[in-house]
Amino acid sequence: MLSVRDVDLCVGARTLLSGISFHVGPGDRVGLVGRNGAGKSTLLKTLADPAPTGTGAITRTGSLGHLAQDPAAADPAATVTDRILSARGLDEAVRALRDAEAALADGADGADSADGRTALAAYARADDAFQARGGYAAEAEAARVAAGLGLPERVLGQPVGELSGGQRRRVELARMLFARPDTLLLDEPTNHLDRDSVEWLRAFLRAYPGGVVLVSHDVKLLADVVNRVFHLDPGRAALDVHNTTWPAYLAQRAADERRRTRERANAERKATALRTQADRMRAHVATATAAKNMARRADRLLAGTEPARRGEKVARIRLPEPAPCGRMPLGAVSLEKAYGTLKVLHGVDLAVDRGSRLVVLGFNGAGKTTLLRLLAGRETPDAGRVVRGHGLRVGYFGQEHDTLDGESTVRENLAAAAPGLTDGEVRRVLGSFLFGGDDADKPAKVLSGGEKTRLALAGLVHSGANVLLLDEPTNNLDPASRDEVLAAVGTYPGAIVMVTHDEGALDALRPDRVLVLPDGTEDLWSTEYRELVSLA
Repeated sequence: MLSVRDVDLCVGARTLLSGISFHVGPGDRVGLVGRNGAGKSTLLKTLADPAPTGTGAITRTGSLGHLAQDPAAADPAATVTDRILSARGLDEAVRALRDAEAALADGADGADSADGRTALAAYARADDAFQARGGYAAEAEAARVAAGLGLPERVLGQPVGELSGGQRRRVELARMLFARPDTLLLDEPTNHLDRDSVEWLRAFLRAYPGGVVLVSHDVKLLADVVNRVFHLDPGRAALDVHNTTWPAYLAQRAADERRRTRERANAERKATALRTQADRMRAHVATATAAKNMARRADRLLAGTEPARRGEKVARIRLPEPAPCGRMPLGAVSLEKAYGTLKVLHGVDLAVDRGSRLVVLGFNGAGKTTLLRLLAGRETPDAGRVVRGHGLRVGYFGQEHDTLDGESTVRENLAAAAPGLTDGEVRRVLGSFLFGGDDADKPAKVLSGGEKTRLALAGLVHSGANVLLLDEPTNNLDPASRDEVLAAVGTYPGAIVMVTHDEGALDALRPDRVLVLPDGTEDLWSTEYRELVSLA
């Protein structure tokens, strides 16, 4: 299936992993874990890349499917059904069959003629090709996968370009699962999925007969699905292979840490006693040699034990100090927006008061991201208007990280977002968000999803924004970084409008109002709305 031997994983001049080796076979469900920036997404891309690596060897046996955090853009004119079916080439077979049916119908009166016989032969060939790719059973399977991932039947005939970002992500995941490759490489597959879809995905992956390598910060998904854990430790440039389940891995990791701490403490105690005795003996010529030997024994004792693992660095995530503003800095009147024939927003009215906290709920495709983009001024409404109050400063965080310039470096992106900072101040801010040393000069397009999230948030720090528009701000974050973001949200004194599937983000936000789309119903927050967060 997939064999890796003595491979080095590098980003520029930096070595993330050195000399890694492992094998993934049928039935292996690997959880690939590690902090943001450890190299998880880079490793998946390396495994999926058919080009030879610089060092070591990667052997791929059978088919391989890779779902990246930012999937390649599909043809926006292709329908959802055609995009999913294209994973097996079935979209072309369906089109050829429909064309053959139409040609046969046109020549129905002359079935015994030469043209009729030609049309009938063409139809037979098209039908054979269609059946060879799975036929109607495969079409039904594609529809089941789409439904399982929360893509309703009403969107299957829509062009992909008319869908929301969350829906497009679901289409790409459905396409990958429908392809059923021998090895699946999935990078954060639960992003934009509601609770029912996540449960369906868990069941699908548990029953998957091929190999699976899964990057996810959803610990319940890891606990329910994986039977092996690969931990990336960039501090040692190592990949640790644990042939066990997620709960057993956590227990083993905790036990190992306790053992290391205990052994290190015992060694330090003995070494201290030896050095104290050696210090006394150095004063006498007759015992000076023995004192040196004791000091060497103390050094060997400490060298023979593993040091306690240092706590991994955590980004010190801050949100801006809001600039003064009027009582209602932001509002909207009768906003409408359509993409092609798909009308997304229908006359939405909204008032964002100073310091208020609003959560926007609705199913994927209801227009949540579109609303935030209109409020941020990144799109223009078809009708209605956005009301910008006195002193308004908007800070926008997009779930697709569209505020970042992929071709510019990390440092250049922050400098553009906060032009008043000196180069030294830019680097200090980046350091607090864990972009140290050469990381500041990497192009933004090579960052992991979690790193892009941190960089986009760093751009808000010195913006003076008094209204934050946050679209899924906890996506792709490791637990420690997520906790930092939620703590920052909880203490921010300005107004926040948030879109989220994360119930923890809702707890941090403590909303006072809710806007439910697509109806555009605004209401005071109550716990009755909480259920909609996981279903959104």
